[in-house]
Amino acid sequence: MSRIGKKPIAIPPAVEVSLNGQTITVTGPRGSLRRELHAEVDVEVSKTEIAVKRLSDSQLHRSLHGVTRTVIANMVDGVTKGYVKKLEAAGVGWRASVQGKKLVLTVGYSHPVEIDPPAGIEFKTEIVAKPPFGNIPLITVSGNDKEAVGQTAATIRGIREPEPYLGKGIAYVGEKIRRKAGKTSK
Repeated sequence: MSRIGKKPIAIPPAVEVSLNGQTITVTGPRGSLRRELHAEVDVEVSKTEIAVKRLSDSQLHRSLHGVTRTVIANMVDGVTKGYVKKLEAAGVGWRASVQGKKLVLTVGYSHPVEIDPPAGIEFKTEIVAKPPFGNIPLITVSGNDKEAVGQTAATIRGIREPEPYLGKGIAYVGEKIRRKAGKTSK
């Protein structure tokens, strides 16, 4: 039996959970999230907790058990606390700014790259000092949906992935970039 799937999800006092067929809706202080659950998983909602049950011990049901519980727990956390991913754009002359709701990146291409946020995602930028690049932009992606925040941050990182020789690129804060030695002369 899945150890994660067996754990009930506690519902905080400020959160309201409703289940309509296989559609779960979680509403809290930061907003509302809705998700269609897989038909092969049984979810029971009481006043104080949510329990996820599986229908049998088949491979499909075992694999869906823990995942469904984690997705629902992330929804509850999202409407109470929210999720944040931070990225840093390390490169000489690189800039990031928010214009309206769009994120505009100047990261060494011949044109600025504009990113429209998906629904429920918000961008913020600030400048931090980091040697040897000097002042670099710090990009903050925040929202209620953990999946959308992570996917948006991965899309931003994919615009200019960190390279191993100079360390330039857009990386998550705290990400270790494996550095390689350059060519040596004889």
